[in-house]
Amino acid sequence: MSALNMKTWFLLSLLLCTTREGTAEVEELNGRTEAESAESNDAGDARSAERQAEPHRSNTFQGEADTRFSQSEGGVEAEDLPSQPAPKQEKPKEVPVVIGGTAEGEPCLFPFLFLGKEYSDCTTEGRGDGRLWCATTYDYDRDKRWGFCETEEQTEQRRKAEEAEEIYQKAVKILSGTSKKSQKKEEGCFHCLFVSNFRVYEKLMKAAGMGHSKALEKVAYAMLFGDYMTQNIPQAKDLFEKLALEGSPKAQTGGSQALGFLYAAGLGVNSSQAKALVYYTFGALGGNLVAHMILGYRYWGGVGVPQSCESALTHYRLVANHVASDVSLMGGSAVQRVRLLEEMENPGSTSGMLEEDLIQYYQFLAEKGDVQAQVGLGQLHLHGGRGVEQNHERAYEYFNQAANAGNTHAMAFLGKMYSEGSEFVPQNNETALQYFKKAADLGNPVGQSGLGMAYLYGRGVPVNYELALKYFQKAAEQGWVDGQLQLGTMYYNGIGVKRDYKQALKYFNLASQAGHILAFYNLAQMHATGTGVMRSCHTAVELFKNVCERGRWSERLMMAYSRFKEGDSNSAVVQYLLLAEQGYEVAQSNVAFILDQTEQATIFSENETYPRALLHWNRAAAQGYTVARIKLGDYHFYGRGTDVDYETAVIHYRLASEQQHSAQAMFNLGYMHEKGLGIKQDIHLAKRFYDMAAEASPDAQVPVFLALCKLGLLYSLQYLQDVSVRDIMSQVDLDQLLGPEWDLYLMTVIALLLGTVIAYRQRQHQAIPRPAPAQRAPAEQPQQQ
Repeated sequence: MSALNMKTWFLLSLLLCTTREGTAEVEELNGRTEAESAESNDAGDARSAERQAEPHRSNTFQGEADTRFSQSEGGVEAEDLPSQPAPKQEKPKEVPVVIGGTAEGEPCLFPFLFLGKEYSDCTTEGRGDGRLWCATTYDYDRDKRWGFCETEEQTEQRRKAEEAEEIYQKAVKILSGTSKKSQKKEEGCFHCLFVSNFRVYEKLMKAAGMGHSKALEKVAYAMLFGDYMTQNIPQAKDLFEKLALEGSPKAQTGGSQALGFLYAAGLGVNSSQAKALVYYTFGALGGNLVAHMILGYRYWGGVGVPQSCESALTHYRLVANHVASDVSLMGGSAVQRVRLLEEMENPGSTSGMLEEDLIQYYQFLAEKGDVQAQVGLGQLHLHGGRGVEQNHERAYEYFNQAANAGNTHAMAFLGKMYSEGSEFVPQNNETALQYFKKAADLGNPVGQSGLGMAYLYGRGVPVNYELALKYFQKAAEQGWVDGQLQLGTMYYNGIGVKRDYKQALKYFNLASQAGHILAFYNLAQMHATGTGVMRSCHTAVELFKNVCERGRWSERLMMAYSRFKEGDSNSAVVQYLLLAEQGYEVAQSNVAFILDQTEQATIFSENETYPRALLHWNRAAAQGYTVARIKLGDYHFYGRGTDVDYETAVIHYRLASEQQHSAQAMFNLGYMHEKGLGIKQDIHLAKRFYDMAAEASPDAQVPVFLALCKLGLLYSLQYLQDVSVRDIMSQVDLDQLLGPEWDLYLMTVIALLLGTVIAYRQRQHQAIPRPAPAQRAPAEQPQQQ
């Protein structure tokens, strides 16, 4: 082992020992990280006016959440304010000492004058070789005192770094300007796109070879996921290790987070949750949001660490602050969650995805002037999702067509687009205000909410809280989510109204029912600080987790789904595994589903697939997914990835039955009661569970009917086996049943029956006709004369 590796493992071992002393130290480190990040996310009440000038952020609690109120029946008690980190002092700029020239060893003087222009840093002006130089006196033209700011070797390294940066920026620009789905639809040449992106990654590899950390990170992830490159997990691991050791500070945190994922998932290395925790902690300390999110999930679920709600809250809140600050007025792109198992079991269902033919049909209607189709397609392209690529240019075109036809909804959304601004639509408060007014005057809630935002933040009009409140109330009365959210914000902060946490809570709850990410964020802050509600760490963590899962990394859900549909299960598994580590329940169930189909994923050996699938079914079940709970019962029932354990299977089926009212679980429990597997055999309880399954789901009625028929047959056979005819006769008392002269009655009945039979036989015998005697044929017929 090299000295470098020994040093690395010593540092890792040291940190591992530190983390094992308890979660308190990790929480302290995470708290310190959060405090440092708070400088960029929460500068205190002094920035409240600046935040009001940015309505798209709408972080109601950036200034006030840290006050940390806790409400009780007796009133509101303010807790101690957390200590604020001291502002960072900028380090004085280091003045280089010149090398060579006419002033060897003298320090540079900034600014200096060269050809009538002042320079406050070393420059390459006036030189053809590109070397940086500076003057050691103010007036170079007069004194000619100068020297180089770097050696020839440093110059060469700088040129190389600049060239690598130029290559990287060009490659990133190409990648960000292309979309697989849109290119495939518009150009019809997926192969061309693949070749183009492959060449882009070749350029990234060149930049990575020149020491560019960001390019190296992109190449490593491309190798890990198999994006336009051959999937090579061992080589990706080597690149991540190189990043963690030699890259820039930001690249080191990314490399540490990736290595943590590899050790957690056992990809290219032997699985080690202890090493994974070390690398995740390194990444989180460096500010890596994905690492924070992973640690938040691990502390919340007790995965590899002692379960700690407060630690989970620390990590999730930090990530949620960043996600919420990036949310725009238009809400950002939609997160599409597709369950592979449900899609397979219901081929006609696409989990909310729109078929290509249906999209083309709507486009045809829109071209023919169908206003509803135009508005619907505009909203789909504005937010993306359901199989439609986010495209503001197309959204603007559809909204504009519908607005020209007089549709108020389209007018209001055009106002939102102008109010927010984008690469295609320039930000323009006046134009936005015109659209909002026109829509609001016609009673449109989206326009009313937009007009309220304009008055609340002074966009194009003077600030007027009364008018803002009026328009938000009108929008909220019509059920528009933005109106509800902003009303909650005004009541929480006491803007234009008396501060009322109960009203704020009411409107935030209404907005959260429509799925607004900022409503979840604000509710999470209220539950985390006990503002307006009893403090609940568990509720706050669940809400913050919901916010975190709307971050930009959620786009990988659709990337993984696309790779699976293209037949690349190995790439899909790795991408879903990373999302599963971040706590996405749908990713956990999809990983388990792919691994359950042992012939699809080949990156793991056959004897690993079922245990890994069992692990992820277990994690998905812990997050409330009913099908995963039933799968756990099936795995223990059939012995997949574990030993056959009927008792554990019964536990899982019972949980799914009692907590989620699953018809499948009830049916399985009925079967196990019928057979006496892992539980006492009881035909009556079996029938009860079968009946409950039929009541829980109409789809279960046919199998339940067949199971009950079988159960009835088995019950009858078992009864006949257990009871003999002699036992039955011995239990019957004929004297009591028919009277003391029952034998005479019986003989009379028998005699009557016998007489009836004899009479019937005689009548039948008389009714049969007797055959006529046969006539003898003459031997000869007389001849005719």
